[in-house]
Amino acid sequence: MIHDKDYIIRIVKQFSEMLATLLLGKNEGTLPEELQRTFETNMNDTFKMTFEELSAKSPEEITALIDAKDSSHHIPYFELLGHLFYFKNKETPNKDFAEKAKVFYETYLQRSGIFSMPVMTRITELKNSL
Repeated sequence: MIHDKDYIIRIVKQFSEMLATLLLGKNEGTLPEELQRTFETNMNDTFKMTFEELSAKSPEEITALIDAKDSSHHIPYFELLGHLFYFKNKETPNKDFAEKAKVFYETYLQRSGIFSMPVMTRITELKNSL
């Protein structure tokens, strides 16, 4: 069981790192086919659903899904969710994605107690776009 939990958190962190790398890169708004497959695989491995299914849920429903997981995984999941919705908002500007990214980034900062300048900058950018 410990091994399974380590595997899950490793997948969450790798997915988060992939999104952070894409956010820092020169993304033209669409993912190349190979990255799209990797993205979809990571979505399924991490959330057991597609991005469309996840994004149809309210922030409260998503938070409840995360809160039902092992408490040591909450912080990486909220960071990942912030990156995920921020990335999707950059890819296709959408007020709902921007709001969810802001909510999950703020939750990540509150629960982690970490001060992250890149996350703070993204929150400010998201607030200005709403």
